[in-house]
Amino acid sequence: QVQLVESGGGLVQAGGSLRLSCVASGTIFSINDMGWYRQTPEKQRELVARITSGGSTDYADSVKGRFTVSRDNAKNMVYLHMNSLKPEDTAVYYCNANIRGRRNWAPNDYWGQGTQVTVSS
Repeated sequence: QVQLVESGGGLVQAGGSLRLSCVASGTIFSINDMGWYRQTPEKQRELVARITSGGSTDYADSVKGRFTVSRDNAKNMVYLHMNSLKPEDTAVYYCNANIRGRRNWAPNDYWGQGTQVTVSS
């Protein structure tokens, strides 16, 4: 079994910063892409940022230049550094990882439980 656990959400004023962290644990042979998604009651879950095992990154247009995704492969962790936060960034943020449990197993997508980020105006 694999678990993803997020931390670092909270309440921040507009213009402020937060850092989200996510650690993967359990039966892990290798991790492919890791990333962050967010969801509000009004919107479907959307990609915020993702990073490959080699370090290539991809961002939603709405966060480019403000958010940075990074990972520590030795610790099975992914981070999201969020700067210049806006009220429209308010959402539940979910960690996602594509993980191969054993060498000969097919990889699967796993999700964290979500962490609330609230940006006040």
